[in-house]
Amino acid sequence: MFVILLLYDIFGSDASKKWFRLVACILLGVQTVMGFFPAATGSAFGGMYICSDMTILMKNILNIGALLVFMQSSYWLRTDEQRQREGEFYIITIATLFGMYIMISATNFMLLYLGIETASLPLACLIAYNKYKEKSAEAGAKYILISALSSGIMMFGLSYLYGATGTMYFADMSAQISASPMIILGLVFFLVGMAFKISIVPFHLWTADVYEGAPTGVTAYLSVISKGAACFVLLFSLYHVFGHIEIIWHHLMWGLTVITITLGNLFAIRQKDIKRFFAFSSISQAGYIMLGIMSGTAQGMTATVYYVLVYLFSNLAAFGVIASVENKSQRTDIAAFNGLYKSNPALSFVMMLAVFSLAGIPPLAGFFSKFFIFAAAAAQGEYLLVFIALANTVISLFYYLLIIKAMFITPTDDNAFGKIQTDGYNKLSLIICTIGILVIGILSITYEYIDGISFGI
Repeated sequence: MFVILLLYDIFGSDASKKWFRLVACILLGVQTVMGFFPAATGSAFGGMYICSDMTILMKNILNIGALLVFMQSSYWLRTDEQRQREGEFYIITIATLFGMYIMISATNFMLLYLGIETASLPLACLIAYNKYKEKSAEAGAKYILISALSSGIMMFGLSYLYGATGTMYFADMSAQISASPMIILGLVFFLVGMAFKISIVPFHLWTADVYEGAPTGVTAYLSVISKGAACFVLLFSLYHVFGHIEIIWHHLMWGLTVITITLGNLFAIRQKDIKRFFAFSSISQAGYIMLGIMSGTAQGMTATVYYVLVYLFSNLAAFGVIASVENKSQRTDIAAFNGLYKSNPALSFVMMLAVFSLAGIPPLAGFFSKFFIFAAAAAQGEYLLVFIALANTVISLFYYLLIIKAMFITPTDDNAFGKIQTDGYNKLSLIICTIGILVIGILSITYEYIDGISFGI
């Protein structure tokens, strides 16, 4: 896909490039559909890279999210400012997706690191894509600096682990892992590096500024696809490598989970810009995902993958509406949504479903994802952690209702923009997201399919 789109961008005529988004969406759509057909499993590159039913499913989830982002970005990419650079967006996004594939399938820390860098560097380009806008350039600079710092910290930790065990393979390292100071230090540095990627408190401070400055489609990509890939990697590495010293990192992860959920919720209440609002919401959601990662069971893996899938549809539905409002009004403040229901009831309905799903209101899919993630943690005796997470769910409902209040109750302000005409791509993406929010939770086949290919770790 990368090669085809690159050649198309280089050699295609200006007239033919009007079909660029259609070609990109078709190619990624075909790959996504093919991903659900039976495929060969095994290993490659001396066992550094594996392919299993679970890794294939994780990549398919990322494919679905990337396809929806392509659809939601179509209007923005057709503006006069971006029209000549439309192909670059699709090509760079595919490059980041390739890096995430490597991350998920890696069973060697060097290959994992290469995957992280392959995904992170193009992401900085996407964040700074609006190069003539100060906030976008600033966001790109902040992301690349923080990404470089986190990568350096992670590599420093991996050097300690290699020095202590003499190998970078997950299986070989796991056999030699012990509670020695050198290994513990390496583990801590590795966790810090991954915490930056997932936006776990206190390594989250870049998130709101980057989400606000990046183009809305890129913000959606960061909040779902990038975060989901990092969560999958952390899930695998903790239990494939550091399972023997779980007692050491479990308490650390317990504390990080609590402060991530709590501070993410509390800071979301204070936000006036809706992209910063969802930045802190995504930080809180990362804390909920950590509940499943900490469980360390097949049930926990199933709950984590299911949660990411539901979060993908819910968050991208919200960002699809945000993109529609921003394209019309050039505003991203929450006040731009005042009285939206009167002029755009369909968009208001989709946003309502999205925020209610994120808050965990039944019978939407978000309720079931939270239920399964809490059940996985409770099955391991983490009752206090589940109680704290439940209490934070009430807090999250309060700030999500601020969006509902703006759309359905607050009168339209003087800068009202009237009826929004979204293009067909964005409409289709919102329809897919809405179906996902309404159906995935009710149809148990989704959870059962994920559970069927999970395994005890």
